[in-house]
Amino acid sequence: MLFTPIDVRRTSIRNRLWVSPMCQYSVEKWDGVPTDWHLVHLGSFARGGAGLVMTEATAVSPEGRITNWDTGIWNDGQRDAWRGIVDFIHSEGATAGIQLAHAGRKASTYREWSGHGTQPIDDGGWETVAPSALAFDGYAEPRALTEEEIAGVVADFGAAARRALDAGFDVLELHAAHGYLLHQFLSPLSNERTDRYGGSLENRARLLLEVVRAVRSAAGDDVPIFVRFSATDWAGEKGWNVDDTVEVAGWAAREGADWFDVSTGGLVPKVSIPVGPKYQVGFAAAVRRGTGSPVNAVGLITTPQEAAEIVERGEADAVMVAREFLRDPHFALRAAHELGAELDYWPPQYTRATWRQRG
Repeated sequence: MLFTPIDVRRTSIRNRLWVSPMCQYSVEKWDGVPTDWHLVHLGSFARGGAGLVMTEATAVSPEGRITNWDTGIWNDGQRDAWRGIVDFIHSEGATAGIQLAHAGRKASTYREWSGHGTQPIDDGGWETVAPSALAFDGYAEPRALTEEEIAGVVADFGAAARRALDAGFDVLELHAAHGYLLHQFLSPLSNERTDRYGGSLENRARLLLEVVRAVRSAAGDDVPIFVRFSATDWAGEKGWNVDDTVEVAGWAAREGADWFDVSTGGLVPKVSIPVGPKYQVGFAAAVRRGTGSPVNAVGLITTPQEAAEIVERGEADAVMVAREFLRDPHFALRAAHELGAELDYWPPQYTRATWRQRG
């Protein structure tokens, strides 16, 4: 089943082994424009047999970047640079997805190998924003967004979706996980607002649902919309949890979301996370059961056998893999060989290297 196609709206994806969004922090000009690095990085996964190739978290506004080195989709120059990358992904038979994101209070930081913590304004950083003036541990305190500014965030997601579609992307994913802005609104640990965007679950979910509506309006009826959730903050009863995720995912589906990409964590540090092989799969299965919507699983899935079992057992409809694709961009082709799946999309330039040819 891992190598059977799947259709989402009018998009057909050739298999269920997909590339998870992975930040590269490689825009050296700080202008949000993807580079040759992104072409080779993402293109290699398409050439290597992945079904869906998803970009890194791509900012919908300059202040929405995690770092200055992030990609963006807030202007036409970025759109045009993405177009060539998307064209190459398509030329290799893969589906191209973009993750639309706003980092909120986790913005304006250094990339790991250039510094630590918040990048000060006098060193090229910027003032961060969030639902409430609550800092992520070790980062600068953000400014709470006004309602007018929240409307601007919604508009930024809608405009970014239109540019992404103009660039040729097939799938749009909204990043509501890992402690970034949409997740910050969802969790009571980071949202202490007393207006219509805070308090009850319905109010805390309001921004996400407005973004889903805006992106669906931009996308029309044919384009799939994914939402990536952190299914738990790993912070006990006080934080966001899987029951909240199931409830809000159901609301998002009614607003036009098609698929849920289920991860965990990222909102608060210093929590105990039982990291191990497939440690997040149960959350994906719970969201699938609770909503009736398709989901994918992520998190330390490193072997073809693990990926195949997740799909065959009905725990998820697809699997997203990150670090194993970094180790081996041809992981999908290798997985097909190990699982005995015959593929017709080996690059013709590489067929002399197939395991059958090797004997």
